[in-house]
Amino acid sequence: MDQHFETLGKIGLVPVVRLDRPESAGRLAEALLAGGLPCAEITFRAQGAAQAIRAIADGYPDLLVGAGTVLTVEQVRQAVDAGARFIVSPGIARPVVEWCRDSGVPVMPGVATPSEILTAMEFGLTVLKMFPIEALGGVPLVEAVAAPFGAVRFVPTGGISAENLASYVRLPSVLAVGGSWMVSPKHLGAGRFDEVARLAREAVDLVARTRGGGA
Repeated sequence: MDQHFETLGKIGLVPVVRLDRPESAGRLAEALLAGGLPCAEITFRAQGAAQAIRAIADGYPDLLVGAGTVLTVEQVRQAVDAGARFIVSPGIARPVVEWCRDSGVPVMPGVATPSEILTAMEFGLTVLKMFPIEALGGVPLVEAVAAPFGAVRFVPTGGISAENLASYVRLPSVLAVGGSWMVSPKHLGAGRFDEVARLAREAVDLVARTRGGGA
């Protein structure tokens, strides 16, 4: 497993961030670090994603920053040039996966079915996003689909919140959990980075308690 994915596994959480104002990237990074959450997936759903990634990569080397919602090779190039250390795509975009593989960039495509998992494994990938997990069936789906694929670890994303986080963290097949509740556009747009730090800390503590058997 790639070392960056190993780091995500140790953290157990991946905040999925749509940052409409890339000039706020520094404040976002500081809030996440203050909350004990030293990683972020900055999505290309918003313009200026590459600018935000660059600001974090250059100014906050202790925060593992990646790019999400990457759909094209051009986006992947922009992300990597800006300093993204891993790439996340909502599905298996073959040109993106091939470019990352050939360039030595860790990539985590999204899957929803056993056939898609097998396709990803043909590329040698063993860390996969499962998206959109709540709409697909939630925890029972992860348990059922993961059973035949013992070498694969999943990052379920889509519809996960503080309320159902622990149920995913408990699953042996889950490497980490992706979510946006602690970095919601509402808080980011209002400049409530104190709330981002608070919610990040709560999520980190919940993951620690769950993995430790205390929740």
